[in-house]
Amino acid sequence: MNDYVGKKKQIVEAAAKSFSLFGYKATTMDQVAKMANVGKGTIYTFFKSKEELLEDIVSSIISEIKYEANEAVDACLPFNENVKRVLQRIFTFLKEHELTIKLLQEVRDIGTPAVRDVMNRLDREMIAFIREKIEEAMAKGEIRSCDAELTAFLMFKMYIVLHVDWEKEHEPLSPQKIAELFDLYLLKGLSPRCSFSFCNE
Repeated sequence: MNDYVGKKKQIVEAAAKSFSLFGYKATTMDQVAKMANVGKGTIYTFFKSKEELLEDIVSSIISEIKYEANEAVDACLPFNENVKRVLQRIFTFLKEHELTIKLLQEVRDIGTPAVRDVMNRLDREMIAFIREKIEEAMAKGEIRSCDAELTAFLMFKMYIVLHVDWEKEHEPLSPQKIAELFDLYLLKGLSPRCSFSFCNE
């Protein structure tokens, strides 16, 4: 690894650690420089701003999540099972990754615009990923024709509701229960006998 790449890696790792510990808003470039053991000016040779540094880190997180989600796919299983496996892997990653936990907490508690924007981007990327899987399933005839974008949005948001919002005032749901509810309220509607309004007749 050359010195240029090595220093950039140091900076990114230090920033990710600082964002995880203190949050994005409370992190300063001086802190990042100190944690990376570089001068603050060195950071600006790689990143124009703290926002750009956050974007770079979140881009890496998105790549990691997509990799994990693809690893969850089993070619021997039907679409209905794979989509649950993918969503479970995505949300397990988000709930266990220190930086995403801190950023989600900051969006909720402070509403920092830069953090809100990158987390919205993460949502869009995950919905687009699920949409691709839906389109592939339709092309294979595994599910009936539907609005892939809307269906991906519903799937993703339903998992958020069951994993996050429900737990705010209720006992957490087990993965098995979430899978049952997902089948009951959504996936059965994608079968060839679907009569739900988001499916094309």
